[in-house]
Amino acid sequence: MMKKTKRKQIIALTLAVSLLSGCTAQKQTNEAIDTVQTMQSEEAETSVQTEQSEQASSADVTEVSADTERLYSGERPLLVQIVERSETESVVPCVEAYTVEPDLSNVDNLWQYYYLSDEMTQKLSQNGFVVAGNAGSEFFEIYEENRYMMLPSFVTVDSLMHTYHLYFSYLLKNLEQDFLSNALTQLSTRMLDNSIAQYGQLKGSEWESAAKRNVAFFTIGAKLLDDTAAVSEDVKEIVETELERINNAKGIDFSEITGDEEDYSQYIPRGYYEGDEKLERYFKAMMWYGRIHFAQEEAELDRSALLITKALADDGEAYALWESIYAVTSFFAGASDDLGVCEYAPLLREVYGEDITVNGLIGTEKAFEQFHAMTASLPAPQINSIPINDGEDNVIPGFRFMGQRFSIDAAVMQKLIYSNVEENSEGAKRMLPDVLDVPAALGSDTALRILEENGAADYAGYSENMELLRKGLAEENDTLWSASLYASWLNTLRPLLTVKGEGYPMFMQNEEWVKKDLECFAGSFTELKHDTILYSKQVMAEMGGGYDEEPDYRGYVQPEPLVYERFSSLAGQTAQGLKKYGMLDSADEENLTRLSEISDRLLTISNKELQDETLTDEEYEFIENYGGNLEHFWYEAVKGDGESSYIDSAEYPAALVVDIATDPNGTVLEAATGNPSLIYVVVKVDGTLKLARGSVYSFYQFPWPMDDRLTDTRWRQMMGLEAKEDGSYEMFQSFPKPEWTESYRYNYE
Repeated sequence: MMKKTKRKQIIALTLAVSLLSGCTAQKQTNEAIDTVQTMQSEEAETSVQTEQSEQASSADVTEVSADTERLYSGERPLLVQIVERSETESVVPCVEAYTVEPDLSNVDNLWQYYYLSDEMTQKLSQNGFVVAGNAGSEFFEIYEENRYMMLPSFVTVDSLMHTYHLYFSYLLKNLEQDFLSNALTQLSTRMLDNSIAQYGQLKGSEWESAAKRNVAFFTIGAKLLDDTAAVSEDVKEIVETELERINNAKGIDFSEITGDEEDYSQYIPRGYYEGDEKLERYFKAMMWYGRIHFAQEEAELDRSALLITKALADDGEAYALWESIYAVTSFFAGASDDLGVCEYAPLLREVYGEDITVNGLIGTEKAFEQFHAMTASLPAPQINSIPINDGEDNVIPGFRFMGQRFSIDAAVMQKLIYSNVEENSEGAKRMLPDVLDVPAALGSDTALRILEENGAADYAGYSENMELLRKGLAEENDTLWSASLYASWLNTLRPLLTVKGEGYPMFMQNEEWVKKDLECFAGSFTELKHDTILYSKQVMAEMGGGYDEEPDYRGYVQPEPLVYERFSSLAGQTAQGLKKYGMLDSADEENLTRLSEISDRLLTISNKELQDETLTDEEYEFIENYGGNLEHFWYEAVKGDGESSYIDSAEYPAALVVDIATDPNGTVLEAATGNPSLIYVVVKVDGTLKLARGSVYSFYQFPWPMDDRLTDTRWRQMMGLEAKEDGSYEMFQSFPKPEWTESYRYNYE
């Protein structure tokens, strides 16, 4: 994908900058809820973008330069245009009620299934479905097997959301390899050169220490990307110490740059970055620029932040690179809630004027005191990602060069861990959240009940904070939910949390299905966190055949019209944003269009099913061939990593892992998916009950040592799904699934 020359890469990136409406304003959705003040969103200046797009359509790299005046606007760059959603009115479900006999005798095609245990039969008759067994290494496999064996397929939301994960990560990975890594290397080099120049001018002044700090800061970033980057003797010791800690990635230690504690275990390359040298370097450098925190309260660190801002503002090419990287990554992962150059630049100009030189900063202590006072009045971030001591403010205001990104889920989790929820009746502290905190805050009563049964409500502030979150997030906010692909992905999952009542198919009208949908939410959420682990800020607590006669194997779609409608919008938003800024080739545009068309067809079929209408032959054929569609996207996502044209799904299994929260005492919360599970569902097809099957998520979460943050490779080896380097397999380690998932599952002995 997008194999461009270096020149074309620069053109594409600078063209993206020229198309921006400057830095587009980041808003805070205070109306949503007081306790989640920075659920930020951004609004595009459509007319300005259109005009600039026309002007830049034939731009050459020599003609495109960033207007650093945009930096002084105090606004953030943005690629996505926020518009109000216009969703179609949902149909009123009116499926005729049906029951399943205790022995399944009224299920027409039971003879096609070789073995159903007594427990499986009981769950099928009571709930209309059961999750049992392994569906293969990838979600598409069971659907292809169904077609071969002439078994009815049950198309799941799980399988569609997993397919979006595959393509989301594929697109982002290619952008990082082909564009962002090179841009970050160039940016680091320019900022290092600028910082060295500042240091030379400020030696012997009150600014010397701050300038030297910045030389070390950008030298580390440059070295992480390129081993050949030069190191000044003045900062050699600092740089070598920091690089050793980053590469060892053993845990919390004091940073030589800031003097504060830093969690160096965060620099372990994880997700799809693991194993690719270029991506691993990019991962570490972006983590460095996203995490190192120049605390505002420390005047010396605030001086460094001022000098970084000035170095960027005085260099149009550096600013173009910074703005491009920030805008593209924000399109995928959302805006940063940290203070940065967009907030500091307007204050710099207000205090020092437009024409201040680096030498002109010397001897202006009153001006710096004014600047320092003004940065103290800027809003603090809402998500803490650095170690802080018990009793300190939950978040510490300060500056980051390329801050990690705000997310709704992280803001929710931050409000539901220590010290925001204090201690429970036994004096224990809730140092790690639970994935169920997110659906509970988004309105799931079942998720909240499970959390309360497991003791969450015993923490002093938990219930009060949860109620505030639920109240605020219940309000519809188009701007909030369409601010990035990350937010839109989460919004696509929200309808799964709505309890399905009368008029829906029998299998959806029970508590067990509600929990099954919670596992779908948790599994897709895990993939979302996995794909954005580098950018999303992590919360931290304080310290066939063979039949004589072909059977009727027409299938069924999980009827979730609103999910499919939002999915179609999500796929379209992905294509439109990347195409508009020259970062989408024709093949990927075609594939994203195909994803939208698949979800549109699932929407149409769902509405028909909920109206008890018989599908057309073409629609039944679409369900029959659904696995082929999924396999196409899986192959597109992995073919570039294979050594031959034939790739076995076992080489690239669906199972993955991601750490989503940190207890600074030495533990992280890992969320993971195993290979997909089989789901059997009793559905009504053209008036006849049939047993259909499909693939669903298999979700796990568990605490794990912080200095051993798991990679996908290690997780798959631990699960017995992938060979170790010597070719041997570990004994399968049985990780317990969350207890709340067991009641609708059947576990083969």
